[in-house]
Amino acid sequence: MDAVTATRMLDDREREVEHRLSRLRDDEASLRHDRADATADDEHDPEGSTLSGEWAQVDALRRGAESERAEILAARERVASGTFGVCEQCGRSIADARLEARPFARRGIACAT
Repeated sequence: MDAVTATRMLDDREREVEHRLSRLRDDEASLRHDRADATADDEHDPEGSTLSGEWAQVDALRRGAESERAEILAARERVASGTFGVCEQCGRSIADARLEARPFARRGIACAT
């Protein structure tokens, strides 16, 4: 895969991740507001999830998105150095289909399994 195509894929993925992070920050702000509300007695609501549970889920999703953003940055460095699309384990080319699904992949399918 050429550098222009790789960069375009990484740009697209980064936009998706940034959009996801923006929504998660909004969710965190909403949860923070709900936690500050003294009438939010979620621990005794048998019908719904607790604010603590929702907070943990949003936090985990945010950390996952931040990790993906870091992987995208590392992939950009591989594009710049000419090693993008080369398996870090065996040195063979990573299939284009894998890179389309995971543009920040560091290993080919055989080495990743």
